Amino acid sequence: MPPTGGSVKLYSLSSVVNFKKQETDREACKEKQQAWLWRGRSDRGDSRRGISEGVKESVHLEERMTNPNAKFRAKFDPRVTARYDIKALIGRGSFSRVVRAEHRRTRQPFAIKLLEVKGREGHEACQAELGVLRRVNHTNVIRLAEVFETQHRVYLVLELATGGELLERVVARGTFRERDATKALMMVSSGLHYLHALGVIHRDLKPENLLYYHPGQDSRLIITDFGLACWENKTALSFQSREESAVATRDAHFDASFSTPDVEESRQAKDWAVRTLCGTPEYLAPEMLARRPCSSAVDMWALGVITYILLSGSLPFDQSSRPRLFRAILRGGYSFHGDPWKSVSALAKSFIDRLLTLEAEHRMSAEEALKHPWLVSMAACSSNKNLHRSISRNLQRRASRASSRCPSSGSTPGSRISMKSGSRPNSRPRLGVSNSSGQCLKIAA
Repeated sequence: MPPTGGSVKLYSLSSVVNFKKQETDREACKEKQQAWLWRGRSDRGDSRRGISEGVKESVHLEERMTNPNAKFRAKFDPRVTARYDIKALIGRGSFSRVVRAEHRRTRQPFAIKLLEVKGREGHEACQAELGVLRRVNHTNVIRLAEVFETQHRVYLVLELATGGELLERVVARGTFRERDATKALMMVSSGLHYLHALGVIHRDLKPENLLYYHPGQDSRLIITDFGLACWENKTALSFQSREESAVATRDAHFDASFSTPDVEESRQAKDWAVRTLCGTPEYLAPEMLARRPCSSAVDMWALGVITYILLSGSLPFDQSSRPRLFRAILRGGYSFHGDPWKSVSALAKSFIDRLLTLEAEHRMSAEEALKHPWLVSMAACSSNKNLHRSISRNLQRRASRASSRCPSSGSTPGSRISMKSGSRPNSRPRLGVSNSSGQCLKIAA
């Protein structure tokens, strides 16, 4: 019996047991328990301050339960939330998060990437990625709109690509011919040519990092995710035009630790990045596996792999384990057998052969790719056969095999790797609407 003059709310043992079974998140469990205690205390025994704090706790808990983004929104600096309305979490990595946001005044959508600047790894990764994004300004490369910096976090405000990934668009079209492939590859090659001219090596080029800006048929294709990018030439970016700098850094809030001189000094002092084995296994160039200094040619090798997938839905080097995969890449063992290669033109195969060349110095550059007859003619002399059915079928088979291997350990091909101590984080989110880990090939339904 409760004491007279007070009201105590009682809970049965079964309700407490059920509560403990249902709650697996320790933080949420702690907050709910606190809220239960506040509701069960005697009104007479509580002070006004205690009642006020209890009400605030209950309100906070209710907001957390009704709004799943409330917890994550609290991590953002007030300067960011004052200008942008945080909508949803769309990507997650070891040291970063990506959210979809909307500018409060213009209502324009953006992607905001939150980088955790903790320790040497986080600081170096942030410096490298920010150093690249501050300088790029091209139609086919993701653009940086604004930067906010705190002691332990950096917020990159980037344009939001809502048109989906390259392969998602291929599967969703219903028809896909060589001409369609050349349109996409022309845009990617144009973006790579611009990056390589600046001295930037992407090092993680793959279909998941090629996103359409909007769902329309006339959308531009943009290169995203510069989390593993590095500089090919230490002095390539010492001289940048004022126009590019003004566009890339418009309305930015930079801390002194991320200034251009510091980035340049860091780049000159540490050239380890060009020797680091990192990226996604199926797209790694032979020189990266051999731990030789890499150049922009590693991106062109990856473009060759992408072209092979784009025309067939299959990987040129597809093995069940990383050791076998790496041996196949080092041998350069790929072929044009099976469906639909009989229907693919000789010019398209020539384009792939020029890219999947073992010797980096003999590999086709981005500038040469833009001049290749297959791209220049937009596959005018190629077969007009619809490759969609074969591509979709092969992608589905690949997805089924990949999904069966995803729960395994790090030997699974498809997940991003970084195999050097002190190297940059090996897991970063993509800047798209989808929230996929990248470990399994994602196919649109």
